[in-house]
Amino acid sequence: MTRVGIVVLILVTALGALVAAVGISPYWWFAALPLTCVGVLGAWDLAQRRHSVLRNYPVLGHVRFLMERIRPELQQYFIERNYDGRPFDRNVRSIVYERAKGTDAEEPYGTERDVYQPGYESLVPSMAPCPVPKNPPRVRIGGPECSRPYDMALLNVSAMSFGSLSANAVLALNGGAAAGGFAQDTGEGGLSEYHLRPGGDLVWEIGTGYFGCRTEEGDFDAAEFADKAANDHVKCVSLKLSQGAKPGIGGVLPGTKVNAEIARVRDVPEGRTVVSPPYHRVFSTPRELVRFIARMRELSGGKPAGFKLCVGSRRQFLAVCKAMLEEGTAPDFIVVDGAEGGTGAAPLEFADHVGTPLTEGLHTVHNALVGAGLRDRIKIGASGKIATGTDLVKRLVQGADYGNAARAMMFAVGCIQAQRCHTNTCPTGVTTQDPRRARALDVRDKTARVQRFQEATVAGALQIMASMGVTDPAQLRPHMLRRRVDHSSERSYEELYEWLAPGQLLAEPPASWAADWQAADPDRFTV
Repeated sequence: MTRVGIVVLILVTALGALVAAVGISPYWWFAALPLTCVGVLGAWDLAQRRHSVLRNYPVLGHVRFLMERIRPELQQYFIERNYDGRPFDRNVRSIVYERAKGTDAEEPYGTERDVYQPGYESLVPSMAPCPVPKNPPRVRIGGPECSRPYDMALLNVSAMSFGSLSANAVLALNGGAAAGGFAQDTGEGGLSEYHLRPGGDLVWEIGTGYFGCRTEEGDFDAAEFADKAANDHVKCVSLKLSQGAKPGIGGVLPGTKVNAEIARVRDVPEGRTVVSPPYHRVFSTPRELVRFIARMRELSGGKPAGFKLCVGSRRQFLAVCKAMLEEGTAPDFIVVDGAEGGTGAAPLEFADHVGTPLTEGLHTVHNALVGAGLRDRIKIGASGKIATGTDLVKRLVQGADYGNAARAMMFAVGCIQAQRCHTNTCPTGVTTQDPRRARALDVRDKTARVQRFQEATVAGALQIMASMGVTDPAQLRPHMLRRRVDHSSERSYEELYEWLAPGQLLAEPPASWAADWQAADPDRFTV
């Protein structure tokens, strides 16, 4: 109870006792009580030493704190325009909600955006559009060393852990994946029954804490990993190096949140704070990373194995490419997480200023693999604010083979962008372990919404591609996406960025890549 509530309770009790003692009519103090409360609160404000505003403006100062508390809601619902909200504007949220509900997602009267504003991007339509494919294409994941390849959908559920999400949210997401034939990334929080029960395809992600395949000392447990990876619902295994929201730092799960169920899923002691370090114990060099990915593939029985990262140093990624070439092995997929990603709570400094945005991250990874002659055996997934068909097509143009969505999938299960994910007070039951709040999320209804959203978004992407004259993502080219660079001119991505030819780094690296390629060392992560 707050201090104001305690004061009010004491006053009510005291006045009630006084009325009973002197026999005065009990009605008069209904008017006196508010004035008395205000007086006591004012005296308290003057005496306290924590808030200068309250000492100078007793009672009235509380209005300032109230307005500050409800400012995000006022901003979102009454002030921001349809197209300039952050992290997702109202137009994007609306299209996700409408597609999830199966209602009309079309808008009349033209765009609200300033199409002459620098930074505005547009896809290039064709004078000879193609018919929209009846069946969405899928992406074969699995290189020459993979004996059990997986056909990935164009859009999938990105990494979100049980513990960060409620059990009902995980059930709805996996149920939607099962109904729609797409995959769900488990996040690094372990392989829970809620991921497995509905029967959807899974990408099992392992982080620095090795949750779900962890020894008592916090090391990787190969036997437990092999046992769980053998589950038929696990289609791919992934090693998380970093995430867009907070690349380069780990995480802390307070002991108060580690209940018996989460402790069992993560292989950690109940009630004890769990620390995920920022670094891995299973490797310390690019060569060791590549070898460990190969080991994960072997332990999983030949299923596709890969890793996820938010791109930082191009030189370090080139070192990994060199390690692949020298070791003669490579991951089956790499998921590029953009710095604009954000389901994980992070320090503001990291969320705002650390890591590479998805466009540049994709360009770095795609071109490094092409230049090293590795692109044809490694598929690239893109993760970072993919919410519409346009978002998906742009990422495919920029070098991705498929996309993953996290926050858009959260919208589909009811998220309202309250941004209370880390407080355990999510108003819609999506990101909470509070049973009372979580039960508000109806699994059956939200399962259908997840399936409808994914299906409609992929259909929208295919419709856009057909308008561009292509029927398959492999036909998309950089010149098909244009960006306005100033108010009077625009340039295509083919002109804006340098695109390497297959094997170019091995033959004759261009001047812009030569220094990084020369310095890249497969036996150490050179800064």
